[in-house]
Amino acid sequence: MRPEELQHLMHSIDLARKARARGDHPFGSVLVDVGGKVLLEGENTVETTRDCTGHAESNLMREATQRYAPELLADCTLYASTEPCAMCAGAIFWGGVRRVVFALSSEQLGQLIHPSAPALRMSCREVFARGSEPTEVVGPVELPEAREVHAGFWK
Repeated sequence: MRPEELQHLMHSIDLARKARARGDHPFGSVLVDVGGKVLLEGENTVETTRDCTGHAESNLMREATQRYAPELLADCTLYASTEPCAMCAGAIFWGGVRRVVFALSSEQLGQLIHPSAPALRMSCREVFARGSEPTEVVGPVELPEAREVHAGFWK
């Protein structure tokens, strides 16, 4: 993985910290164009907006599809602090972003949350595999910070 890609992942983790500090779930995402420029940031807003769809990636993709042409989005990469859930993977697919890089996997997250917590225990790869167009997925990328941002949150 290139150093600038690690920087984008760390940026997404910083956004997850920011969401957590605000009282939301600790998830963040960053949309980067083909030249490496950050176009958008997304943070989880589930608690503060009382919107169950307010995941970092869904929030980011909602704004991205309003602001940018499909041709531009097709060449972008979405970096996420944690593997996108099934809902967010759908938003990424329908929004036309065809590359996703994440740090903490959904399986690893599952080990941190309480077993009784509602969860769709599914990899984003499973969602993207059903798509009519390919989506490249890179991850998990082992970064201690990705796990640390969740420490003590889900108990």
